[in-house]
Amino acid sequence: MSDLEDCSLDEELKFENGSGPRRFRYGELAAATNNFSEDGKLGEGGFGSVYRGSLGGDLGSNVAVKRISKSSRQGRKEYVSEVTIISRLRHWNLVELVGWCHSSGELLLVYELVPNGSLDARLYNLGGSVLPWPSRYEIALGLGSALLYLHVECKKCVVHRDVKPSNVMLDASLGAKLGDFGLAKLLDHGISLPTVVLAGTMGYMDPEYTASGRASTASDVYSFGIVLLEMCCGRRPRDDSVKPSLLEWVWDLYGRGAALEAADKRLDGDLDQAQMQRMLVVGLWCAHPDRGVRPSIKQALGVLQLEAPLPVLPPKMPVPTFSTSVAGPDADADGSTGGAGVYSSSMGR
Repeated sequence: MSDLEDCSLDEELKFENGSGPRRFRYGELAAATNNFSEDGKLGEGGFGSVYRGSLGGDLGSNVAVKRISKSSRQGRKEYVSEVTIISRLRHWNLVELVGWCHSSGELLLVYELVPNGSLDARLYNLGGSVLPWPSRYEIALGLGSALLYLHVECKKCVVHRDVKPSNVMLDASLGAKLGDFGLAKLLDHGISLPTVVLAGTMGYMDPEYTASGRASTASDVYSFGIVLLEMCCGRRPRDDSVKPSLLEWVWDLYGRGAALEAADKRLDGDLDQAQMQRMLVVGLWCAHPDRGVRPSIKQALGVLQLEAPLPVLPPKMPVPTFSTSVAGPDADADGSTGGAGVYSSSMGR
């Protein structure tokens, strides 16, 4: 990264005096991570690697340092999005961004270190201890609270666009903290995003979003629903070796009045059946193929918190049908078109 590019990033990352995360020097973070030692690597993803670090001085604490991959074409965009969006946010159920650094071609993000790793790692800890049911239900409530804050309680609505277990971190009490805002977008309340290049993770992506490229809070609600089903069942949403998909399988059981048969067998029956039924039904409701039928995150939380009755869903999963515009000469610079897909849903056969 050139000095000119560094200056450009400085302009993009301006904060009000005294607010926002701290800017670190590269040397501080290299020292904190023992020069990005492989022994301290916590994980690796499409945008880069995450390392355990230890800060000295007044900030003396353990942190997680994300080093954006230089080969990532989206790295700079993700970096700016993460810093500018998450720096505005303060909520118990969100991973806190402590600081950031860009220098000599390096892009680094510094987060609070959440001690129990990701929900994905804890849920699929095969051979290890099983994540108990009460913790799963509390995680669902915590994740829902994070999305309620993003969708409703913030001055600007935040659409996360990548809600999934690997982006849900667990604190010392196994409380949920949503992180990774690299794909997130800010928008005015009640507005959906204009057509954009698809971003997210297959299995968790709203089918209307994949068809039209238009993300909204309903897209996050869909992902939330899939995560709820995943926590109930201990099964990934998509597995090429297992058919049908998680959503189709649970909806079929629900239609036959046997939704509880979807419960994670590793729990060995050690669960609250009323809570399990509630979480399964809310998961299906949130993941309804027609976004117009989905609840808001506030409505979904209301049912999980026993403030509203369970919805009655169709016995067969509705089948989404849509046609999409194809990018052509009039496509935007990011490769998307200005036209949204045409979407509807019909009852399953």
